[in-house]
Parts: sequence; structure tokens; C-alpha cells
Amino acid sequence: MTKTLHHRACHLCEAICGLNIEVSHEPNGHAVIGSIKGDPLDPFSRGHICPKAVALQDIQNDPDRLRQPHRRIGEQWQAISWEEAFSLAAERLWAVQQAHGRNAVAVYQGNPSVHNYGLMTHSNYFLGLLKTRNRFSATSVDQLPQHLISHLMYGHGLLLPIPDIDHTQFMLILGGNPLASNGSIMTVPDVEKRLKALRARGGRLVVVDPRRSETANLADDHLFIRPGGDAALLAGLLNTLFEENLARGSHLPVTGLQQVREAIAPFSAEAMSVHCGIEAARIRQLARDFAAAQSAVCYGRMGVSTQAFGSLCHWLIQLINLVTGHLDREGGALCTEPAVDLVASTSGGHFNVWQSRVSALPEYGGELPVAALAEELLTPGDGQVRALVTVAGNPVLSTPNGRQLDTALEGLEFMLSIDLYINETTRHADLILPSTSALENDHYDSTFNLLAVRNVTRFNRAILAKPEGALHDWEIFVGLAQAYARLAEVELKNTWSPAQMIDLALRKGRYGEASPWNLSLQTLDQHPHGLDLGPLRSNLGARLATSSKTVEAAPQVLIDDLQRLAQLAPPSSDELLLIGRRHVRSNNSWMHNFQRLVKGKPRHQLLMHPHDLQQRQLHDGQRVRIRSRTGEVEVQVQACDDMMPGVVSLPHGFGHTRQGVQMQVAQAHAGVSANDLTDERLRDAVSGNAALNGVPVQVSAA
Repeated sequence: MTKTLHHRACHLCEAICGLNIEVSHEPNGHAVIGSIKGDPLDPFSRGHICPKAVALQDIQNDPDRLRQPHRRIGEQWQAISWEEAFSLAAERLWAVQQAHGRNAVAVYQGNPSVHNYGLMTHSNYFLGLLKTRNRFSATSVDQLPQHLISHLMYGHGLLLPIPDIDHTQFMLILGGNPLASNGSIMTVPDVEKRLKALRARGGRLVVVDPRRSETANLADDHLFIRPGGDAALLAGLLNTLFEENLARGSHLPVTGLQQVREAIAPFSAEAMSVHCGIEAARIRQLARDFAAAQSAVCYGRMGVSTQAFGSLCHWLIQLINLVTGHLDREGGALCTEPAVDLVASTSGGHFNVWQSRVSALPEYGGELPVAALAEELLTPGDGQVRALVTVAGNPVLSTPNGRQLDTALEGLEFMLSIDLYINETTRHADLILPSTSALENDHYDSTFNLLAVRNVTRFNRAILAKPEGALHDWEIFVGLAQAYARLAEVELKNTWSPAQMIDLALRKGRYGEASPWNLSLQTLDQHPHGLDLGPLRSNLGARLATSSKTVEAAPQVLIDDLQRLAQLAPPSSDELLLIGRRHVRSNNSWMHNFQRLVKGKPRHQLLMHPHDLQQRQLHDGQRVRIRSRTGEVEVQVQACDDMMPGVVSLPHGFGHTRQGVQMQVAQAHAGVSANDLTDERLRDAVSGNAALNGVPVQVSAA
């Protein structure tokens, strides 16, 4: 037996940590993963590793993972050939569109789509042929408001200013828990050391969250906030900055700032205090401290995105960074300059060019909010969705009112899933096409390099050989496209492999042939630990893509939405609001099928403040019933002083109890799905993004 050491980055979460993977080669040629450790020579992650990276070997060896196409016959699954699978998919989708129109086929792309470069480069090679306006993705249960605000203010949805965490003196985090997420719209491996370094250099970390999270425990100050109250807090902060003359000039060209100043005038800290649950004096002092810092950055994530004022929150965050002079400044919020620049190579996008059929929700970048998916399947009439293609997604567990979607999937004429598992969603599919595993394919992180706190680059070669008869994800899309094109009698454009595309993008990019770096795949192959291309720097002014070539501070749709905030009713004193949470051991629902990620104490309980338990005559460890407008679940409750009174928390991704799921480990740690309680009618009014946080619930003894 021989052993080899491979260098690779993990792409199961946003951190893209460098790994050292030891592989043993048996005399029969079989390869066995020996160990997975952090790579101390990786210039970005510096040896950091989290439990998800170690689980790469579990994905590789998982007996539940599909390894060839499977067709559902009744309640049974039958393995079929790739040629048969491609023909079946093309024929059924083509037939639905011929009978009911092109929009009768819908597409849903899940979160893992941005973690696999073959999905990034080639999914549209096939999906684009369908020419359907019913396209959905995990974006609208996550970060859609952030993209929309960048599109409206800067002209491109991927011009996303990232916290310069390594140089800031004051970091204000709202609704984010980077110690559990490793960043999220802020690619930052080893975030704990970076946050501790911030404090060690005399900086300050403030976390605003309805739960005293892992990141809040590390902070200098933690402020409890009523779920859904972040927009009120942010409006109070911005108002204070203007009212107390704390605003600074910006080096960026800006239009509309006077309109913002006038529109925000009624939203004083005193007026907003009742809606966010934070005293007016603390709001004002926070604004003063932020403005006085030599460098500062305000950063908001899932908690502020997935609420009823998600777009308003992210607009106010950008304005706070802008008016204090910290936007596009070292130690503030900076845009990356990646080696493969998706901003330079894609259009700025569009918003509200068309709307969903039933609820008239706006599209962004060609996608509709996924909160509308179930009603598009269930509502009869011209344009009703009758077939669905899912790509690396489990919307039954990850989108609002999952039970309604679960029911809707039963009525489809045809469903195709590109996925590794028979999960809560794909159990409804007529055909499942699995790709190779993460260790069997190459990878380049074009998405998460775009969001990194430093400009870095690396190319990951496959560690294990592609098994005989298996296909990479991009090869699946090419096969589907060829089969569909034959029926549609359209001529396909020639395509390259993902590696060839990345090589061209590297050579033609800012660090390519015209630069001293002379980047190409050959260059990166010579640097298996990756390359550090330097810290973030000021560049937004030259990259603005708005029609005015300025930062457009006052998009009318957001100025108008301030009136909705002004009309917000005071909170009820006896109301319970549900929020989600994330654990460092989980990312997507399929990761619950790996023993090393679910072992140990249970992590799926409902967290509830002891005072709220006492009020309802409940006790720690009891089984309780949680009700919302959309349904009810039963789960064990855990008393938790880290919860704000009036707020309860369930983690997302659980709920592995449905019949037909073939994920043995996950089913043994089933938990309940928080999205059986979330409400598809609760949405951000501007973007249509799902409001998964701040859901009214009742809790009683089971």
C-alpha cells in the first residue's frame, strides 16, 4: 500500500479552507481516504479546519449516495443508463412544454450549486434551453436583498462590499454568526482568530442578535433585538448620524443623499426604540461610537436578509457605511478584485421585468422568489407549473411552508432532480441524476473568492479518479442539453470543460497574461496551497455600473418602503417570535447524513427563555407543540438564557421524517423542519425574499 498527500480546499461551506488529504492506494488500485487536516501552508485559511471539511470522506463513502441514474417506478427505484435517462428527461420536459407552454416547466437550484464549479459553468447550458420564466433558487431564502441593494445602488448585484475584517477597528454585526457559518457573504476562514485579533489591536466588536450566539459570546457588547426590528434600529442609527452631524463626506460620487436625509428624518432613535427593543440612548451611543472609530464596518447577514424588511435593512447598512466614510475604505467595507471576476464578465442584471403569475412577485436576475413556487404548482390556470427540475436542492426543507410544497410536488406530471440523494424533495422525482463526489472532480471557487476578505486564488485538482460509468455535474448538463436540443431542433453552441473556461478567465483577468502574476491553470498547479493576491483595497468608484456612474443612494422603491416601516404597529407583549439558527456542524440538510456531523448531544431542540417557559407552565426537556399559521410540529424544548424573552429558535435543515427518504443517519437524527412553521405569505415587500425570521408562533405542552 502506498500513501500520497494531496492539497485541496474544502467547498462545503463559504470558508474555502485549505486541506491536506492523505490517500492510501491499495494493491488492487482502490483509493482510501486516510486523514483530512487543515493545510498550514494555505495563505488564506492558515491551517484552520471545521468539522464539515473532515466530513468530505463521509460523502465519498456514504452508502446512501446515488452513483448512477435512477428512475422511479411506483414506490421503487430502478437504475438505468445515462443514455436512457437523458432521453427520458428530454422527452417528458419537451412534452409538457409542447402541451402547456414553456413556463409550465419550473427550475429550482439549491445552495450547493455555487459550491460546484461545474454547476456554475454548465447548468444554464441545459436550463437555458427551457426558456422558462419560472426559475427559482435558494437565493430568495437567503441573500436576495443584498444582491438587489447592490444592483440598485452600485449597478451590479455582485458588487458586494465585504467587511475588511483584518484592518477594522469597529465591527458591527447584525443577524450574523460567522463563528458558525465561517462568514457567509464574507468568506473568512479562521474567523475566530481574526475577530480576536480585532479586539487585541484595540478594536471593538458589537453583535446585535435575538440570541446570544457563539459570535456574540466573543463580542465586547451584545444587544438583544426583537426579530424583525433591525430596520428600526438601523433607521435610528442613520437618523442619529444625520441629526447629530456625525456624517462624513465620501470620496465616492454619490447622488440622492439629501433625499435620504429628508426621508429618514422622522425615524429618530426614540421613535424606533419601541420596534427594536433597544433603548434610544443605546442606539444613539452606538451611532456615535461607530462614527468616531478610525475605521468601522456594519455587516448584516441571514437574520436581516430573511425578514419582512430585508431589503430596507441592507440598504440602511450600506448607507451607514457610506455616510460615515467607511464604504470603499480600508478597515471598512470593500469590494474584492478576484482573479476570476464575475462582475466584469456578467451583466449588471435586472429587477421586476416580469412577475410571478399568482402573487405578482418581482423577478431579480431572471429568478422569481421561491416563496411563490408552491402556489405556482397548485393554482390552476394558464401557465400553471406542471413539471419541475431541481438542481442540488431540497426546497421541502429549506423554503417556507415546506408541507405545502411537499403536497404540491405530488401533483406534478414530471420531476427531474440532479442530486446525490433521495431526500425529502427528490423522493417525488421521476428521475434522479447523481454526479461524481467532491473529491472526484476539479474545483475553482469563483463565487466565494468574490466574497473573500482577501484576494486569493487556488485551483483544486480531483483527488480520486472518476469512477467508471460516472459523470461530472457539467457532463450531465451537456448530456441533457444534447437530448433536449435534438427534440427542439436547435443547434447547441460548442462548449468547453469548466477547467478550460477557468483557465481562459484567469489568463484574461486582472492577474493574467497582462500582469506580473501571469495567472493560468498551469500557474496555479505550481502553487497547490493557493496564492494570496493581496488585501482588499479601494476600487468601487471605478467599477460603479449605474447609469449615472455614481452611488445611487436613494432608489425610489426603498424610499417608498420607509412608509411601511413608519406604519409598523407596536409589538405585542405576549407574542412569541420564531427565528432560525445554524450550527458549525451543519450547512445543508444532506450533511445530516454523516455520523461525524450529527454525533454528540442533540442540536435540534427548540430554544426558549426560562421566563417564557414559566409563563406557559412548561419545563426544560419537555416535549412541546409549536403552532404557526401554516402548521404545527412537536419537539423537545430546552431552557436557554441566551434567548431574548419572547423569542424561540429552531435550527434549519432538520425534519427527516417523511416516508421514502433514503438517508439512514439523517433519519436517526430527524428533528423537525422549521420550515413547516414558516409562512410563504411573510415576505420582504421589496424583493419577495422569504421572511423566515420573526414568524409568530404559539408554544404549548405536547
